[in-house]
Amino acid sequence: MRRMGIFLLLLASGLCRVDAGGGPGGIVVYPAEGTFDEVIDNVKMAIEERGLLVSGILHASDMLNRTGKDLGFPPVFKRAESVEFCSALVAHKMTQTAPQNMAVCPFTISVYVRADQPGHTYVAYQQPWLAGDAQAARAAIQEMLDGIAREAIEE
Repeated sequence: MRRMGIFLLLLASGLCRVDAGGGPGGIVVYPAEGTFDEVIDNVKMAIEERGLLVSGILHASDMLNRTGKDLGFPPVFKRAESVEFCSALVAHKMTQTAPQNMAVCPFTISVYVRADQPGHTYVAYQQPWLAGDAQAARAAIQEMLDGIAREAIEE
């Protein structure tokens, strides 16, 4: 209950937000106290502690910063990486509802430091949008993603 109160306080203050109306497809963002390296390690650890395997790391800031100059875009991130992973249990639940839901896997949690806010680290993930009557699977995914994100910022 205390965590929900803190979440609502952060949400009201603008420090934590759920974009796109808070429904499926929206982005959840949490501010983190630690450095980028600490928080990205915490995300990986929270994933692995659930018995899941990190399948990839997307080095978003490297790509965007490398190509931005040539394309005429200013830097958005000082550092940004997305951690990809999947859960066999959750994948089974969502594909039993509708096979095309497999397109949602792998799941991604991003950690970033904005170029205009170099002292602040954020954790973000997209709320799942699933085909079919998938409320139970959507809730399982949401619980998993939010649990990992919260563990990463509480370490």
